Order: sequence, then structure tokens, then C-alpha cells
Amino acid sequence: MNHERLTQVLRRPIVTEKSTRVRAEANQLAFEVAKGANKREIKKAVEDRFGVQVEKVTTTNVKGKPKRFGRIQGRRSDWKKAYVRLAEGQDIDFFGAE
Repeated sequence: MNHERLTQVLRRPIVTEKSTRVRAEANQLAFEVAKGANKREIKKAVEDRFGVQVEKVTTTNVKGKPKRFGRIQGRRSDWKKAYVRLAEGQDIDFFGAE
């Protein structure tokens, strides 16, 4: 796979109450990824960037919500979310906390 493509696959980690709970219970992390990314690209991108072993990748397409700005109606963009299960004993520390 193209190294330049892999650097564009992962957009940002998702840190919410749900993703924190899933991380503690199932050793899974949540990422916002490129809409055209497939599971193999996501797995390779996480392994290359963080130096961990990925066990499984699950993806979901998140639909954008309709929003109003005064009288103007708008809509947030659709995006893709990936849940990445790490192998036993693997971990990624985003915040550098001990």
C-alpha cells in the first residue's frame, strides 16, 4: 500500500464517554477515518503509525445531522468511524499520562 495514502487514512482519534468505556472493556480504540478507507488500509495505518498489533477493525458510516443557523438550514457532513481492536497487551497512549 502507498505510504502517502496510509498517512491520510486516519483523521483523528475519537475520545468520548462511549469510546473510553469500549477502550477499557474491550481494548478497542475509535478513530475518524477517510470515507474511502477500507479495513485493510485502516489496520495497516494504525500498525505503522503507533507500532502496535491490530487484531480486528470494525467500521461504521455516520450520517451528518441537519442543523439550523438562524433561518439558514444546513447539514453536517457524513463521516466514517473505525473501531480498532488491539492485540492482548498492546496499548496506545494519546495523552502521555502515566
